[in-house]
This record gives sequence, C-alpha cells and structure tokens, in this order.
Amino acid sequence: MVTQGRLDQILEALDDTSALEGLQEVAVAIRDHFNVDHIVYHWVDSAGDQYGCGTYTDAWRDRYLEQCYLRVDPVIIGCYQRFHPVDWKRLDWSSKAARAFQAEAIEYGVGNQGYSIPIRGPNGQFALFTVSHTCDDAAWSAFTEEHGRSLILIAHYFNRKALEFEPGRRPEQSQALSPREKDAMTLIAMGYNRAQVAESLSISEHTLRVYIESARFKLGALNTTHAVARAMSRGLIVV
Repeated sequence: MVTQGRLDQILEALDDTSALEGLQEVAVAIRDHFNVDHIVYHWVDSAGDQYGCGTYTDAWRDRYLEQCYLRVDPVIIGCYQRFHPVDWKRLDWSSKAARAFQAEAIEYGVGNQGYSIPIRGPNGQFALFTVSHTCDDAAWSAFTEEHGRSLILIAHYFNRKALEFEPGRRPEQSQALSPREKDAMTLIAMGYNRAQVAESLSISEHTLRVYIESARFKLGALNTTHAVARAMSRGLIVV
C-alpha cells in the first residue's frame, strides 16, 4: 500500500525535477515502488512535438516507431476519446491489427495488463500516464482498486512538471475556486458519489450541483471528470 508519506516523497521528487531527463528517473522510482513492470509517460505538446519517458525497453520503443503503431494502438485511440482512467481490458482489441499489436507488445515485455490515465493540458496538449504489468485479472483488479487514486494524482503532477519544460509555454490562467467548490471537487475526486458528497457537506444535491457546475465553468471543463482532472493538474485540489 502507498502510504501518504511515500506518496508525498514521490511528488516532492517530481517538484524537484529541473529537466526532462529527471522525469525518467522519477518514472523508474515509481515503477520500483509499485513493483510493476512498467511506468510510461507520453506527451504531445501544443506544437505537435512528442516526448516520452518510462521503462519500456529500447527495442520495443524502436519497434513501435518503426511500425507506426500509433495508428493501430487501441490504448492511444481509446484514451484520446476519454477523460477518465482506462483499464486496457475495456478497450477495443477486436481487430486483427490490434490483436497482432497486443501479442507483439506482450512478447516485448510490455505486460498483459495496463491502466492508462489520459490528461489534457493547454492549447491542445495531450498526454498519457500508463502503468503496465504481467499478472492475472484478479490481481490486476486488486492493484488498480488499491492504487488508482494515487496513480491519478501522480499522473497529473507528472504532466504539470512536463509542461514546465515546454518551450515558450505561458502559464495557464485559472479562476479561483470557492472553498465550497474545492470541497465538493475534492470529495468527488476521492470517489464519493453525489449523494455522499452532499451529505458530507450538509447541503442538498441541488446546491451541490450548483457548486459543481460553477467549478466546471471556471475550469473550462467538458464534464465533472474533466473538471476534477483539471483541478488536480493545476494544484487547486489535492487528494
């Protein structure tokens, strides 16, 4: 289990990183801490340039680029259409090309299980933070259930740090959330449903909906999940 102290150490290491190369070292540390096969971060900036770091082998990275697997990879295709974390089992692997890609990825040691967190930044920036491993479905389900929230938080901190190194980047301007909006978004990020959030804050669900919609508008988010992700990536809430 990831203790709060250990999670704080990981986030502090990210904050202390002063160059893109440092993200690679943090990725290795995260992999070792969670005892998984791989941690990977892939970022496409507003100019279309790409950056990746992580623990996949050089052989798989080169193979992926040579074969232009970006066009058939169900993880990239599926996550680009989503705002919430995705277990690879829920993606569409039905095509012949996707199945061949999956078999080759497993052969190169990527793992048969994966959990990817899509992140959207300013001016069209898109990133994926991925954890992959080799185990059965039951073990993987238990892992994502236990560590999912920590991984989401780490992913958004990771992306925020990577954005600092984007050439010519201008800081995002965010409207401040009210204390009640922060409370509501924090509880939702922690996995509470709306009824539980309303009860915890001693307000009606109608009033809660007003807070959520106000926060969503301020964050320029498409939905509540997107609003939570933006609030976390900008440091407005911490889970």
